[in-house]
Amino acid sequence: MNRTPRLVAAATASTLTLALALTGCGRSDEAGTTDEGSTGITDGPATGTIEVWAMGTEGELLPELAEQFEADNPEATVNVTPVPWESSTEKINTAIATGEVPDVMQVGTTLMSGFVGLDGLAPTPEAIDPDAFFPGAWDTTVVDGTSYGVPWYVESRVLYYRTDLAQEAGVEAPQTWADLTEFAAGLQDAGADEGIALQTRGNSTALMYLPFYWQAGGEIMDDAGEFTLDNDAQVKALEYYSSFMRDGLAPPVLVEDEKVQNFVDGRLGSFVSGPWERANLLTTAGDDFAGKFGVVPLPSDETTASFIGGSNLAVLADAANPDAAWKFVQFATDPATQVDWFGISSDLPAVEASWEDPALADDDAVAVYEDVLTTARSTPAIPTWAEIEHELDLIIEQVIAGDLTPQDAATQMQDAATSIGTGLD
Repeated sequence: MNRTPRLVAAATASTLTLALALTGCGRSDEAGTTDEGSTGITDGPATGTIEVWAMGTEGELLPELAEQFEADNPEATVNVTPVPWESSTEKINTAIATGEVPDVMQVGTTLMSGFVGLDGLAPTPEAIDPDAFFPGAWDTTVVDGTSYGVPWYVESRVLYYRTDLAQEAGVEAPQTWADLTEFAAGLQDAGADEGIALQTRGNSTALMYLPFYWQAGGEIMDDAGEFTLDNDAQVKALEYYSSFMRDGLAPPVLVEDEKVQNFVDGRLGSFVSGPWERANLLTTAGDDFAGKFGVVPLPSDETTASFIGGSNLAVLADAANPDAAWKFVQFATDPATQVDWFGISSDLPAVEASWEDPALADDDAVAVYEDVLTTARSTPAIPTWAEIEHELDLIIEQVIAGDLTPQDAATQMQDAATSIGTGLD
């Protein structure tokens, strides 16, 4: 995708390995609890050295935030090691295997279950309040009923659209699936070659598609841990998603590298993406272009849903200074610190209270994400999810190409997931 380097890397990481959160945006009674191996957090300031590994741009920017922590904790020193996303999984796996680990590390939300499976992460102390975070964000820290980290920043998917084309077409921002079809057609009538762009192939196609499945009322797994992919909601969502390409409202094969420029040029009327695209658009077209596009939540069907991603902060099971490490995590996820970090990095806060700050609440392009994140969801925290997601990518691509019916695709999704299993047995 045409993202900033930080987010290109994050997206790559999310396709390399495992996915994390409990299906659904609600929290189980156990989601905020810890097991017997958890540690508390002592009173008083942090002391000693805290080794932190952070990925991509976050690793480059985090020292600025660490200076604030050191000012409040003069007997503590925070050493931040930037780690490229593309090599982070191998580096972390090696560190866990050898016991030569940092105290704190940034973990992409889709990587949590893999590191938990290696016994690499410490359970989250009870002093961390799950209710401070967006439910879907907290769920990304939970593996098999226990939390192993704290949400740091979040992202989700929304609809970007050309407001000038919508005005010319006389169409309002869509609120339902039927609205979206009419909206895309109207943007074409106003001069766009395609009314909307949706991912059609390649890694993470399933992550673009799954919000539509959730919106139709579907679930990936049931409460008993069984896959539930072959159902009417799946058929309905596949039919709807593929209809945009089949009916000529969207490119039959999306070329991601052309999407932003086509949108700027008015050849594309709308597309689905995350918060990083605002920077891409303004970098490409200049700040004046901000007045030519709007951002709204994805339309709903049976319910409202989008995908939630981002990164968590985790303390390693073999951390040399775990108490100070958790104090640093508490600091980084304090509501005021989250706002400061947003100003430094543009990362969206995972803490709900932070969104009351004018820096976010008064910016319409940012504030739209608050409601989206309230109901945003992620994929199951099972070790095999990366393999299952790859199979879903291929099946969805076949539906879009017209080589597979939605019903046959739903059956194949269920068969593939069941054959692969959860990896939790």
